[in-house]
Amino acid sequence: MTIPLYDSIGLGYSKLRVPDPRIARRLLAGLGSATSVLNVGAGCGSYEPHERKLVAAELSRTMIAQRPKSGAPAVQANSERLPFRTNAFEASMAVLTLHHWNDLEAGLREMQRVASERVAILTWDPQAPNFWLYQYFPELLEIDQRIFPTLDSLQQVLGPCQVQVVPIPFDCSDGFLGAYWRRPSAYLDAGIRAAISTFSKIGKLRSGLTQLQADLESGAWEQQFGSLLAMKEFDIGYRLVCTQ
Repeated sequence: MTIPLYDSIGLGYSKLRVPDPRIARRLLAGLGSATSVLNVGAGCGSYEPHERKLVAAELSRTMIAQRPKSGAPAVQANSERLPFRTNAFEASMAVLTLHHWNDLEAGLREMQRVASERVAILTWDPQAPNFWLYQYFPELLEIDQRIFPTLDSLQQVLGPCQVQVVPIPFDCSDGFLGAYWRRPSAYLDAGIRAAISTFSKIGKLRSGLTQLQADLESGAWEQQFGSLLAMKEFDIGYRLVCTQ
């Protein structure tokens, strides 16, 4: 078992990655009527439906340690070898975690194996139109397009799926990469970047940060992207994928 990325960068996730209720409602609907759920790659427990019987599977001890004491029971487990019997749950879910798995196909098949009714996955579509942050940090786009699975590749394993656009609210409380699309200065905050895994994979940030700060101070950012400031939500490629 390799040391999970989040054992080194996961500290503070529970404070900055607060589940957004609007995204949570979409995920809850995606689980359908399932009463028992396995959350795979569960992290700190974001988006776990407390009204369902739920078990969390997470590889990183750092993330498990940040789970709420009153939360669902958690098992340290690799997504590719889930320690549960076939059809042990009615549904399995995974939230922004697929891009960290070593063997995506094995993990997806494990999610199918343990779920008798449905698999629900929140992910990002690497074929979606780019958003402005990649202009400042092109390496982010290169990395994410490489590590996130395409929707076609998911359906090749899972079979036909329902794919739903998940627009991100302008005041999203969950600090993943696209959460601050209308709050550009947030990306200048090292603490916020520390809760976004892809930033940890970039070698040099200074030029992008310097340019972003300069464009914010000069008004160049608003001149180019100011139309976003009137929007309440924005599609940056996040998708809810559910088996049929």
